[in-house]
Amino acid sequence: MNIQFSDLIANAPHAPGVYKMYDTDGNLLYVGKAKNLSNRLKQYLDISKLELHKQVMRTLVSRVDWETTATESDALIREQELIKTQKPKYNIMLTDGKMYPMLALTNSEYPRLLKFRGKISQRRDVYGPYPSVSALNETIKTLQKVCNLRTCTDSFMRNRARPCLLYQIGRCSAPCCIQQHEKYAESVRIARKILTGDSAPIIADLTKQMQKHSDNLDFESAAQIRDKIAALTQTSTHGKRQNNAHSAISDWDKNVSELEKWLGIKIDLVGVFDNSHLFGKQPVGAMITFNHNGFEKSGYRHFKLIDKSRAGNDIAMMAEFVRRATERGPKLSLIIVDGGPAQWNIANKNSGEIPVMGVTKGEVRDGDEHFILPDGTVYRDLPKDSPLFLMLRAVRDEAHRFVITYHRNVRAKQMTASVLDEIEGIGPTRKQALLRHFGNVRAIIDADINALKRVPGLGKNAAEKIYAHFHS
Repeated sequence: MNIQFSDLIANAPHAPGVYKMYDTDGNLLYVGKAKNLSNRLKQYLDISKLELHKQVMRTLVSRVDWETTATESDALIREQELIKTQKPKYNIMLTDGKMYPMLALTNSEYPRLLKFRGKISQRRDVYGPYPSVSALNETIKTLQKVCNLRTCTDSFMRNRARPCLLYQIGRCSAPCCIQQHEKYAESVRIARKILTGDSAPIIADLTKQMQKHSDNLDFESAAQIRDKIAALTQTSTHGKRQNNAHSAISDWDKNVSELEKWLGIKIDLVGVFDNSHLFGKQPVGAMITFNHNGFEKSGYRHFKLIDKSRAGNDIAMMAEFVRRATERGPKLSLIIVDGGPAQWNIANKNSGEIPVMGVTKGEVRDGDEHFILPDGTVYRDLPKDSPLFLMLRAVRDEAHRFVITYHRNVRAKQMTASVLDEIEGIGPTRKQALLRHFGNVRAIIDADINALKRVPGLGKNAAEKIYAHFHS
């Protein structure tokens, strides 16, 4: 039986996905998920190491099929779908009403963000399922930052005499102690929009706030809002019940083969580029790579801008990053850039004979994309629900996610660097005390001498030195 089973799984790919085991009558016995299908299926070769019910099931298996997915998270969601709809006999983990983690908003005066596993009917406002607890926790963290909704139990809330630590760090508006019916209700409305993917108006409003802070030289606040915008982009996708883009690239080989036929080139590795900066500050770039087997993480690259004169100029930044990648990075068959004719032109000039394709957003980011082909022509007729269209949109979004994450990390490391560094004798401790007291650099610059002297731990001499630095 071992030889027979090893033959059944001989061609299993080294890719994430779900596997399905059938008996001789074609009945579905079991569905499982795997980060690496080949490695996972090989664990079934030694029956003695399996759980009892799987030992019995293995003796009945006469056919093994599989579906590859873009990520392990997508495999989790696909596994759940198959178990719920086809009810394989030997899947006992998810057929008793249990589910992957979900999120709910309770129906109370001040709704609570709640994570749980259970039947959807147990909660009224339910969102998910989420592919992992970490993905759900990240969503809750984002909603806390953006909407300041509570996560505590009703009994905990009723017995609070003063706001807890979450209020102090800006993760909760403290409805336990601060009356805010209308304001909290508005935050709940925004949270529901975010969770159902309708976050575009919210992001637009945040963008206006970010620009206003930047105009006032309050770059710390602008950076915080930029982080919220980046987080909202991901969270709105997680809140949907199905990620159509990822499910569309369950067959990478087929989709990349279609791309080869369309462009008339052979593809071994594709590089997808994107840039990020905050009004010219901390300019960075990134490249993600994929091939016939899916995302190729070994080819991912980060770039810090070397030529600072290009900072804030997306076109000039793209020129440097593409040139550096083609000179020192992995050998690419195709370059994809996020942008229109300007981005395509500059990438094409710096690609060193590598074909370049552009993904243009259009008026709506998701659904209105069109493409600039390697010969420079614009193509708008690729069906919006086709696997190839959804794959191209997904790889564009992966590049955006990768560069935004990098930009956020770079910015975090430089957060303590500011105009205060120019003042002799003002070290990290005093600088943190100033920022905690005033909130941002703009307020420190505008503070009078008496306000500076009131900063705990600063001291008279340091206060006078800071005031003289900005007002002399």
